[in-house]
Amino acid sequence: MKEQLVVVGNGMAGMRAVEELLKLAPEKYAITVFGAEPHPNYNRILLSPVLTGEKQFGEIVLNDDAWYAEHGITLHKGKTVVEIDRAKRVVKAADGTSTDYDRLLLATGSNPFILPVPGKDLPGVIGFRDFADVETMLMAAKQYRHAVVIGGGLLGLEAANGLMKQGMKVTVVHLPDVLMERQLDAPSARMLKKSLEDRGLQFVLKGVTKEIVGKNRVQGVVLDDGRELTADLVVMAVGIRPNIELAKKSGLYCERGVMVSDTMQTYDPAVYAVGECVQHRGQTYGLVAPLFEQSKVCANHLAHFGIARYEGSITSTKLKVTGIDLFSAGNFTGGDQTEEIVLQDAGAGMYKKVVLKDNRIQGAVMYGDTMDGAWYFQLMRDGTDVSNLRDKLLFGQAHLGDAGHGDIKSRVVAMADSTEICGCNGVCKGTIVKTIVDKKLFTLEEVRAHTKASSSCGSCTGLVENLLAATLGGDYSTTPKKKPMCPCTEHTHDEVRLAIRNQSLKTMPALFRTLEWKTPDGCNKCRPALNFYLLVAWPGEYVDDNQSRFINERAHANIQKDGTYSVVPRIWGGETTPAELRALAEIAEKYEVPTVHITGGQRIDFLGVPKETLPAMWGDLSAAGFVSGHAYGKAIRTVKTCVGKTWCRFGTQDSTTMGIELEKMTWGSWTPHKFKLAVSGCPRNCAEATIKDFGVVCVDSGYELHVGGNGGVKVRATDFLCAVKTPEEVKEYCAAFLQVYREEAHYLERTAPWVERVGLAYVKQRVVEDAPGRKILAERFRHSQQFAQIDPWAERAKGVDKHEFMPLKMVG
Repeated sequence: MKEQLVVVGNGMAGMRAVEELLKLAPEKYAITVFGAEPHPNYNRILLSPVLTGEKQFGEIVLNDDAWYAEHGITLHKGKTVVEIDRAKRVVKAADGTSTDYDRLLLATGSNPFILPVPGKDLPGVIGFRDFADVETMLMAAKQYRHAVVIGGGLLGLEAANGLMKQGMKVTVVHLPDVLMERQLDAPSARMLKKSLEDRGLQFVLKGVTKEIVGKNRVQGVVLDDGRELTADLVVMAVGIRPNIELAKKSGLYCERGVMVSDTMQTYDPAVYAVGECVQHRGQTYGLVAPLFEQSKVCANHLAHFGIARYEGSITSTKLKVTGIDLFSAGNFTGGDQTEEIVLQDAGAGMYKKVVLKDNRIQGAVMYGDTMDGAWYFQLMRDGTDVSNLRDKLLFGQAHLGDAGHGDIKSRVVAMADSTEICGCNGVCKGTIVKTIVDKKLFTLEEVRAHTKASSSCGSCTGLVENLLAATLGGDYSTTPKKKPMCPCTEHTHDEVRLAIRNQSLKTMPALFRTLEWKTPDGCNKCRPALNFYLLVAWPGEYVDDNQSRFINERAHANIQKDGTYSVVPRIWGGETTPAELRALAEIAEKYEVPTVHITGGQRIDFLGVPKETLPAMWGDLSAAGFVSGHAYGKAIRTVKTCVGKTWCRFGTQDSTTMGIELEKMTWGSWTPHKFKLAVSGCPRNCAEATIKDFGVVCVDSGYELHVGGNGGVKVRATDFLCAVKTPEEVKEYCAAFLQVYREEAHYLERTAPWVERVGLAYVKQRVVEDAPGRKILAERFRHSQQFAQIDPWAERAKGVDKHEFMPLKMVG
């Protein structure tokens, strides 16, 4: 028999919890929902476009009556729960409807705060919280002329704009001296005020409401300075208060909100709570993303999975107030020991401010041009050291070579539906917008899951977020900081790696048991990552799981679009001999290879090889002295070189020998993502060392080392790491950098985003400044190289000491 789950509140947070629960345990509960409003679940964020006439109510409904029926949910619309008997586990509505429960979910939301002034109960004085308020405003706009909105925050300005578009003359009364003081600083607030005044709104700042006057209906608002504003309609938009009366009446512990734990349980373990009515770790939240994260955690525990935790949210807010883009996050007002970087162009309607402390972003506020808001928030959330970005920080990610964050003036709302937003996956604007609407999406992660937009290189994230904000009607907030590594777990990559080390988890079954994996054997997303993490943590102990690898790594060749494979033998440092070339030519002829290609990494590529031919071909290649070039692997790929001082008149060092030594030292090492090296013999940089994961530029005094570059879709130039004098130092620094990357980066994270995430200062501290630590890292890297399981093909290789490389089947 199913357990009984009763949900009090039919709003966005409560019903998102139900949706998540249905995904995890669709047959566990018989669900009953009480909603005080006579409507199905709708998107409260989109009330503003309903007020302006841009949308109809039916367009903002999230779950219609048919959805409840389809999922067997009993919905009591227009019924307010007035009593909870926790001893008998019964809820009662005002009309006498009662229902037993095994588990109860409170999602009672919040109430608009009504100023306690004389006249507050007059007809025509309302809040702005639900569809009934919108209906009242629309009716008033048809009959009356003058409106006063008390409150110059987001809701107040949206109400004022909507009423103005409905033909009313609107005055906004706001207590502080700037608008939207929670989201904007003084300069950006002044720009907003001027723009809204130009559109026809009137403002009274530092205005204190003393009294609302009228006989049978509101007629005016009296301020404390004696002024009286004519008003046929007064909208109170001065804030919200968690709706906790029912919880308090039932004896649940409340402060500002209903107190909940990290599992979203109240002090009664049978009662859960989510949304705006909740107080968690001293905080209450009103933005969508934290509330949805709470709902996901709550559903996890209602389903008896019992492993999710809500640990609070760092939020950023991206808004569109009456068509004006705004963004804010963190401490954007600054203070002691902080500094501000500001860019302002009033004529262009653009303002940016970033607040720094110790070269890390503490907060940001943006007006007009908000395309880089997500980037600033990511830098702030990750605590990235921005020392090397300061001169370009306010000009945006586009000025760092990050394609996709282009000209904000070409507004995404003005783009044609056929405009390609995500170049990596070929996703157009129309597809994204239609999916957001049809699938009722709210977060960037949801858009990525349904469309793949922004899921690859990430450079189109700003455009996708702007589409979300525009489509949702204004309020869009970034998801909370904790992102699970895959749907099988609530744990992040970092948490999993820490558990592997601290709890000595040396097999996948042990990891799945200890970390309470949701799926018994993981999935195609987490298994390759876990296999890599275990290999790095326990070299020589953990046995590589071949079935947890991608097909290219299992076959030791790159699958092509026609189902054949590409075979790439390694050419050490790009230097070869006539004998090697003759052997390659004979093998190509023997197996009738359709295409032989010279790769950008100075190797030979056999294209069009059938899968069944691979073992025999690799046998012949090994016998001829060749090992794999790992063109398919999340591993060391190539070390590109130039001829250096041996032949070139500009060469300063023997770059070819240096490249070969680096390649033999590093080859065979599994890495979080592909890893490329290069050694240029002089500052002319013919080997393109400054767009590689690890680059060496030879100079007269020795070698300059560079890290974190890559070419391809998202080009990033390297960061200068340091200068060294000897080849031995180059190899030591390279091994140390590789090892800290292998031990700390997330699986499928290139060095470029990893360096940006942890900060160049951190990399320098580990690899350059901490000399003893560098030697330990290098030794750990060399230690992992000793545990190669030599493959029979590789054992037949000639001319290469088997301890200098790892075989086709690698472990560390």
